[in-house]
Amino acid sequence: MTTPRANFSLLQHLTLALAPRVVWLIVTVLGWTWRFEVIAEEGVTPAFQGFTPGREIYCFWHQCVLACAYYYRSTHATILISQSFDGELITRTLELFGYRAVRGSSSRGGREGLLALRRVLDQGTPAIFTADGPRGPIYRTKLGPLKLAELTGAPIGAFHLEPERVWMLGSWDRFHVPKPFTRIAVSWGRWTQVAEGDDLEICRAALDDSLERARQRAYAHFGKGTA
Repeated sequence: MTTPRANFSLLQHLTLALAPRVVWLIVTVLGWTWRFEVIAEEGVTPAFQGFTPGREIYCFWHQCVLACAYYYRSTHATILISQSFDGELITRTLELFGYRAVRGSSSRGGREGLLALRRVLDQGTPAIFTADGPRGPIYRTKLGPLKLAELTGAPIGAFHLEPERVWMLGSWDRFHVPKPFTRIAVSWGRWTQVAEGDDLEICRAALDDSLERARQRAYAHFGKGTA
């Protein structure tokens, strides 16, 4: 849940009070116009459609947060979000869509965040990571989801949402704002399993590869080639 921080400035408090509602309204209105098309790697059953989500971990690249927030809003999944001001802003916005949040990151509160997500998984509900967030490098998974998978034995699902028509920001993640009435490919890659004692760097490479295959498949779905 949201935990307001006492050291925010007056301007930051005003931003936290107003910006999440504005973003929620804009994304909701845009979302009504988006058309989602689900695709998957051979042998992969898309989660949230092919079966009811439960004790799983899901990862996606940070750039497709907006489309993911709208598309998966009915799952009530829990996401790990940093303890920064930006993290507080994202938390309050996602809670308006029905998501739950635990706070922590690879640099601040990471252990506490993973333990909280372990409890979430033990309750039979999914956990979600922006794999390369919050500051990148782009298309490079952090170790958080892999450590959680090793700790719990939960499988990691990889997906990517790619708009056919998109505004792309100049941020580190090439953040996507899908245009009105665009089609959006919901592309699923293969699952990643992490057993106790596995080399996490090898597992990270496998998850990166799965996420990238999902992204490239989404590009090909719209005839964009590769990116």
